[in-house]
Amino acid sequence: MTFRIGRIASMAAVALIVGAAGAAAGLEWRASAGEAQTLASQTRTINHLQDEVSSLERFLSSHPEWSAVADRVEPSVVTVETDDDLGSGWVAHADAGGSDIVTNFHVVESAYAVGVRSVEVFHFDQELKGTIVRVDRTDDLAVVHVSERLPALTAVTARPKAGTWVMAVGAPLGLSQSVSVGVIAAYRSIEGSDYVQFTAQISPGNSGGPVTDQQGRVVGIATGKLVYPGSEGLGFAIPVQTACASLVACEQA
Repeated sequence: MTFRIGRIASMAAVALIVGAAGAAAGLEWRASAGEAQTLASQTRTINHLQDEVSSLERFLSSHPEWSAVADRVEPSVVTVETDDDLGSGWVAHADAGGSDIVTNFHVVESAYAVGVRSVEVFHFDQELKGTIVRVDRTDDLAVVHVSERLPALTAVTARPKAGTWVMAVGAPLGLSQSVSVGVIAAYRSIEGSDYVQFTAQISPGNSGGPVTDQQGRVVGIATGKLVYPGSEGLGFAIPVQTACASLVACEQA
């Protein structure tokens, strides 16, 4: 019996040792699993933060600092006045001989119709003498020349896609250097002419002013808006390519 009891005791000791070893292995396995879970959680957090940073970068790239864009554009935007009308314009070309300013024909039409070719051009606090040198009645465009050399804007060569952010600069109701921001809504063909539809707010006096992209490049020339009860943000511009094709030698981006 002694032998057998001793053998049983020895076997029990072995069992305890094995059990202890198994328990230790279990604790080690659980510790490893906890570390893996912590690491996985940290990885998910890092990935989430990286996604948020990427989203923010995309947002900032599509929402530029518009005040900086306005600072670049405004020195090239003027107010054009006749005895009967007021509108806006932008410098499309400049050299030692002066500056060519693009505006709408309807801004200078009343003067042009009676043979008057001189207009007033206001550039910040400067009053300049302008001369109507070319007109395009069909596309509602005109070029006014001044002898002063002003900074010119560049024009896009390709039409931006719908949804692109744009800024309109001009003199709504004579309030010069006013800006508004929106997006290109669509491109339209109306009565055989092409137009850029955009959502930036414009008012009488904006006519002839530039609609620019987020790099300050001219996309179109503001020409009018659709007014209807309950409607908002239905502005229209003449694509800048129309003016640059034959009316004026635009500075190209």
